[in-house]
Amino acid sequence: MVTAVILIWVSANLSWGDGRWSRIVTSDGNGYYAYLPAIFIYHDLQYNFIEQVKDDSINANINKGFVTKINGKYVNKYFIGTSLCLVPFFTLGHITNYINGLPLDGYAVYYRIFAHIGAIFYALMGLFFMIKTLRFYHFSEKVIALAIPAVALGTNMFHYVVSEPMMSHIYSFAFVNLFVYCFLKFFDTQRVKFFLWGVFALAIIALIRPVNILVVFSLPFLAQTSDNLKNGLKHLFVHWKTLGIGALIFLGIVSIQFIIYKLQTGHFIVYSYANEGFNFLTPHPVEFMFSYRKGFFVYTPILFLSLFGFIYLYKDKYRFYTLMVFLALVIYILSSWWLWYYGGSFSQRVMIEYYIYFFILFSLLLQKSRRKKFLTVLTLALIIICQIQTYQYKNGYIHWSEMNKERYWDNFLRIDKIINRAEKEWE
Repeated sequence: MVTAVILIWVSANLSWGDGRWSRIVTSDGNGYYAYLPAIFIYHDLQYNFIEQVKDDSINANINKGFVTKINGKYVNKYFIGTSLCLVPFFTLGHITNYINGLPLDGYAVYYRIFAHIGAIFYALMGLFFMIKTLRFYHFSEKVIALAIPAVALGTNMFHYVVSEPMMSHIYSFAFVNLFVYCFLKFFDTQRVKFFLWGVFALAIIALIRPVNILVVFSLPFLAQTSDNLKNGLKHLFVHWKTLGIGALIFLGIVSIQFIIYKLQTGHFIVYSYANEGFNFLTPHPVEFMFSYRKGFFVYTPILFLSLFGFIYLYKDKYRFYTLMVFLALVIYILSSWWLWYYGGSFSQRVMIEYYIYFFILFSLLLQKSRRKKFLTVLTLALIIICQIQTYQYKNGYIHWSEMNKERYWDNFLRIDKIINRAEKEWE
């Protein structure tokens, strides 16, 4: 509850008043959001309507930088999943604008504010299923009470909820956590509803960011034992109707993207990222994790602390190796992207989706360690460090793309320069 209040309060103060709402949809968020006005207001999947709305100073952040031209037709390079998640909130924004006599253009004030509320909703949904997952493992309520604010306030997730809510990662975070919980329960009980909800979550994950279908490789870990994995798979093949229904759910949801492509280009399958792709022969895992430019563990150090949970997992060789191999695979794949630092971003934003796996380790460390007071104090310190670095990033002292060692240490945990700059702006 406290975490929810903090996320809402900070978001409202940063983004919902005095024209600040105009910054809610920006950068890559333009593309993730654009399906909504394109489909429901302008009926224009070539995005020509952008020219109509971008001239307004309020819409200065709106542009067509998200489109790719394929066979003479424009395609949104991003996938429709984020917009699909936001349909209820877009509808609420439309109704509220109508009631208040505001433009029904897809971008006026309440469209964006409700879109931000949608991001908060999915962040809380993800945290809800994280709590259920941690309880499945029988972690104590004290451990869970520390783990939840640690992930919400002590990682870059906080930034992508309160400052860049139209990026896709928070939505993936929610559905990956649903996927994890459902398949933990399925392998434990073999109940059909958990399998079908897990498949539903996987389909939404694929529709938001297809690369995150990598989560299927965590199934051996989620099964907990090799016997559970074999029995679960055997159960599905014996009850082939359940497997068939699951396949229909997955294909039915994922086909939404193919239908959109057909409407845009006349083809069901296109590659919307043009010349961008993976370079699997030249990954950058070390830079991905430890560089000053965007190092995952440099800017989100609480995740490095979580790795010590492997010490207590080692006795269970099956879960130890299945989780380690899975996380290694994720880092290898994601660090193979042609732009391994993912452009303008705080820490490695593409890892937000996988935080549930790290926080299982984090909770195991807190539960098993004899130094609970020390780890609690250290966790609180790392939350403070993350909040300071988030503040620095927002104010430009951690560069959005070209950070280096000198600049990092020159500004390490300093806020005086930021305060001084703020004071000058008020003069």
